[in-house]
Amino acid sequence: MEKVILLESSGNVKFPKNYLQHFHTHIFCTRGRINFVFNNKSYSAKAGEFVFWFAGSQLTDLSFSTNFKAHVLFVERDFLDNNIPDQIWSIDVILHSRANPILHLYDKNDKVKVVSNFSLLNKRFLESGHRFYNETLQLQMQLFLFDMWHIFAAEYERRKRTVESGTLYEQFMQLVHEHCMQEREVQFYANQLHITAKHLNYVCKQNTDVTASEWIQRYAKERIILLLKKKNLTIAEIANQMEFSSRSFFTRYVKKLLGVTPSEFRNRLA
Repeated sequence: MEKVILLESSGNVKFPKNYLQHFHTHIFCTRGRINFVFNNKSYSAKAGEFVFWFAGSQLTDLSFSTNFKAHVLFVERDFLDNNIPDQIWSIDVILHSRANPILHLYDKNDKVKVVSNFSLLNKRFLESGHRFYNETLQLQMQLFLFDMWHIFAAEYERRKRTVESGTLYEQFMQLVHEHCMQEREVQFYANQLHITAKHLNYVCKQNTDVTASEWIQRYAKERIILLLKKKNLTIAEIANQMEFSSRSFFTRYVKKLLGVTPSEFRNRLA
């Protein structure tokens, strides 16, 4: 299977076979619109916007306007995942992208950079005769990710400023996104919002029918799963990152969330 596929598409996109299973999909729209349902929610991306779907995403009802045009990059799932240069940024990007598959490129230089990186990564992939082929391809993949994360960080900061002036529920969700690695008690978030824990649970139930505690656990669970999949991190290192007082306490917490211990979860991945 090819590691990288670059397409210049007009009218629609010729997706590789089983692309949602095998590839991470990157689409930079230059004209028209692309419409889709992602995780049961409808989206529409227009010219100047970047669309990203992780391999394994729930995607349906895909359609394109007749004047659609885009640069499309497919990167083989394991190749990208095995060359992620920073674990913490990777987790933030994954969680953000699962909730926000469309990124608006406000800066003209960012648009140029995305197209350039698509081309450079594809060029490195095709340069199979290079004496240091694997090394240069891996480095190009990492440079691509660093540039995309730079663009993501700017979008994240804009969204954060908007949310800070939003409702209590929006502020709570932003705080959970930022702090759930270390803070897993409702009282911490209630204190940050200057309300009682009881009122925070009421706010969450009113907005989503899910309690504050459940939201915290959902975010913590997703981060734990992502970290456990990174085989270069020991269980003790993950426990330290999440500021558990001991590995045994972390193990009990994971067993409660996942139904298995961290070691058992990793054994199932093997």
